[in-house]
Amino acid sequence: MQSTSLHAAALRSLQKQSAEADAKESPEAHRELYDLCTEYLAGAERALLSPRTQADGRIALRAGQDRVRELQKHHLLTWARVSSQSLTREAQQRVRLYDKIETANRALSCIETALKVYPDDAELAVSAGAVREFITSSRVAHWVELAERAAFKGQLRRAIDCYRDALFYLTRDRPDTAGEAAADKIAREIEMLRARIATAGGNNSEKGANTRGQRRH
Repeated sequence: MQSTSLHAAALRSLQKQSAEADAKESPEAHRELYDLCTEYLAGAERALLSPRTQADGRIALRAGQDRVRELQKHHLLTWARVSSQSLTREAQQRVRLYDKIETANRALSCIETALKVYPDDAELAVSAGAVREFITSSRVAHWVELAERAAFKGQLRRAIDCYRDALFYLTRDRPDTAGEAAADKIAREIEMLRARIATAGGNNSEKGANTRGQRRH
């Protein structure tokens, strides 16, 4: 890095590899370029601290740092975007809830890794919110489906328990207007099931009383 010509060669090589990574749209290639940019910046910083670096070399190094910082951000954001989109699509195709959540969490992990470096990036924040929404929706849909199956089979208390699980994830992970509306709908379903249980219990009591009366006669 202390040699102007070698520094220029290193920068050209990095820019060439950056263009190749953009052409491939491979998540691994973008993550590798981010790491290479990090190494370049660390080397440039060491060279700037060295008393042997000449004035013209320092100017070139600082200019190179500015360019590489742009590349560094570009490749980390691209890695996070491409990786998370691929993993989210994979999660949507999974059948089991556990597999959906596990794959979606891997997508979220990619986004959160980039957010640690660029916490103010709006696109990352939106992407993270979308993945969290998918996770919550998947959990709620799973428990609502189990509740509906249980209610169809006449397992009313089991259905209430499943609806309660759905409510738990809604109130914990989706405290917005849409989440409140969905929670209200589920709460009404629970009240209807409780009413059915109460009615069934009353009918059973009447039948029991009639049976005892008939026996006495």
